[in-house]
Amino acid sequence: MVEMELIERAKWFHGHVCPFLVLGLRMSEIALEKLGVRRAGFRESLHEEILAIVEANNCLVDGVQVATGCTLGNNSLIYVDTGKNALTLVKRGLWKGVRIYVDHERFSRKYIPREASELFNKVVRERKGTPEEVEELRRRWEEVGLSVRNLPEEEFTVEYVEVEAIEPAPVYPSTRCSRCGELVMAPRAVEVNGHFLCKPCAELSVDAVVGRGIVRSIKYPVKR
Repeated sequence: MVEMELIERAKWFHGHVCPFLVLGLRMSEIALEKLGVRRAGFRESLHEEILAIVEANNCLVDGVQVATGCTLGNNSLIYVDTGKNALTLVKRGLWKGVRIYVDHERFSRKYIPREASELFNKVVRERKGTPEEVEELRRRWEEVGLSVRNLPEEEFTVEYVEVEAIEPAPVYPSTRCSRCGELVMAPRAVEVNGHFLCKPCAELSVDAVVGRGIVRSIKYPVKR
């Protein structure tokens, strides 16, 4: 069972409690137990000894980061854009892991009341909810989330897998942009007429992760 203390930490991190945030916690709990490891601490996160591979950028991922200690910032969270609600937890070096998948349609039919689902569609999908409906969704979503904190393992697809080796994060030198003067990771700088520039100053597109996933070559969105 996912402890309330962990849910509170996830709520602080994510901003609210919802079904898929708690699913991320529960999936992580199962994966950690199956793999026989603990939440990544100093040594594990420093050396990226445990990796969490997620396949969608949604609420579930925040639950995974809180529960496993594998985060985007410590380079232990790997995002592959398949669009599936799946988590693979793997030990670096051994490359033996556990993959857990949840079928969101089956889960929703069984655990999310129709009224809550309709309210979600209005408030989130259509963005038409009133302040009162937003508050009602918060209450209902948290209620559903807490109700699945002890979701049986049988509700997930759990399998032991082998994972292709993933390189550890390199530590790159920095170079200074000749136009804005800011330091930029050397591989991200571009040479223009003998000078190194960051991509925004060179007016080049950048790759980004946005709501719909990984997007190649978008215009740098920050106006200065």
